[in-house]
Amino acid sequence: MAEAIQQLILDTLDKQGEIKDTRTLVLPGYNEPAATHDSQIIILGALNSLSSRDMITYTTHETVSHVLTQEGAQIALQGSHEARVWAACPAKGEGAPIPPKQLQEKVGAETAKVGQGQAFKNKWIGKEGDGLVKLVSEITDNTQLQMREVDSTGTLKAGEKALAELRKRKLIAQRKGQWFTVQKGPKFSTSTAKPETDLTVDMLTSGSWKSATYKKYNFEADGIPPNGGALHPLLKVREEIRNIFLEMGFAEMPTSSFVESGFWCFDALFVPQQHPAREVQDTFYLSDPAESLPPPKEYYERVSKVHEHGGYGSTGYRAPWSHEESRKLLLRTHTTASSASMLYKLAARCRGETDDSDEAVKREGAHASSTVPGTGKEGPDGFRPAKLFSIDRVFRNETMDATHLAEFHQVEGVVADRDLTLADLIGFMRVFFKKMGIENLRFKPAYNPYTEPSLEIFAFHPQLRKWVEVGNSGMFRPEMLEPMGFPKDVHVHGWGISLERPTMIRYGINNIRTLVGHKVSLESVERSPAVRF
Repeated sequence: MAEAIQQLILDTLDKQGEIKDTRTLVLPGYNEPAATHDSQIIILGALNSLSSRDMITYTTHETVSHVLTQEGAQIALQGSHEARVWAACPAKGEGAPIPPKQLQEKVGAETAKVGQGQAFKNKWIGKEGDGLVKLVSEITDNTQLQMREVDSTGTLKAGEKALAELRKRKLIAQRKGQWFTVQKGPKFSTSTAKPETDLTVDMLTSGSWKSATYKKYNFEADGIPPNGGALHPLLKVREEIRNIFLEMGFAEMPTSSFVESGFWCFDALFVPQQHPAREVQDTFYLSDPAESLPPPKEYYERVSKVHEHGGYGSTGYRAPWSHEESRKLLLRTHTTASSASMLYKLAARCRGETDDSDEAVKREGAHASSTVPGTGKEGPDGFRPAKLFSIDRVFRNETMDATHLAEFHQVEGVVADRDLTLADLIGFMRVFFKKMGIENLRFKPAYNPYTEPSLEIFAFHPQLRKWVEVGNSGMFRPEMLEPMGFPKDVHVHGWGISLERPTMIRYGINNIRTLVGHKVSLESVERSPAVRF
């Protein structure tokens, strides 16, 4: 069929020199000109094939026509709703009036509902008692005639007003069409032999390649999209936050130890051993092995003493100390356990030590420039300022729902320097969140076992139009820092935010289980755009 239409176009051009309107063509197998939309689509395919070989050129002309909807096609075949209602009613004086319920059973509920009103308006039927009767013996079903006219010509002689009324009744729909003017191309020929698309070994051997015609190579054609990997939205947001930290002079802490002891996860942070967070309802404990290796002895004794008896200006918790509780192995509930370990190594010179712990800090690149002017140099006590951050997984025994998982990511930062104040912490938080695109912040006093004072950080969410909590922060307590060996004038800022919450906000995700886990759509990962704070 396609080749026959191409040949028809070429032969017509050869005889007439130009085809002024393709709607005048009579396609093979048809008796009438190709005036319909479908016919022109078939012709377009043939024109594109010939045009790609430079055999013809063509110009497109737009048209607007109408087609019948499903309801309109039914009316063209069976008559309008009002005509069917009229036909179902008995003539006045020739039978019992038909009740509305019986009329619905006879012609259908929809036809009875629509047709009655129009039949009354046309004065074709009237009411007699509780039923309906014909008022005229004959009718002209203009709606059916209009449907048949539109079906055959695509328009109405009655004009746009009549067409608009039928469109309003949803009996017809507007459809854009096209027709074409065709001229001879630079390589016009009446032969439809297709040009070669490949140079084969047989053509080279026989020499037929010399006389063959070849299809023009389309350098503008799109290639096949390559399949490749894609970064998960969490990784994209993680990288952006990481770049913000690095831009501000922070060094990344090692956080590869998912399993921690109760000592580093809680005791070293001055979290009481009776705290609810240490219960099995909130923390995952290991059964094999169940106990950790012992921490540094002297440091362990200082921590246990400040918990049980107090010290460094504190009365402590005045509760019995349990060595077994301190040695339990668990999946870390926060990356602050890694921060505590790094701060202990950072205080090595303050304790007068120059062993492997101090060298580990150097290898990890944790030291950075001072956060307060004039306090960056190492003092006689061996302290050096530092800015550290980490982004890694933590684990909590929580009930999973749309906003909570048992495993999630924590973004954490610490700044250690002399004479830091709460104002420094608030100022830093404003700068940090501004780089993330969050400028409208509020700070609310809070309680944390290992920070005092403590602040919850709230940001105004423009889409939700309310304040939402975005992080927690505070200044580490002396009961945590001084047992490590830090001088009294050294203060440490600490803060943390989740990675999942800003990711969900950035990508418009309302269920965390579609972001992490087996319900994640690989297509959504591939399509997710790069995030910019």
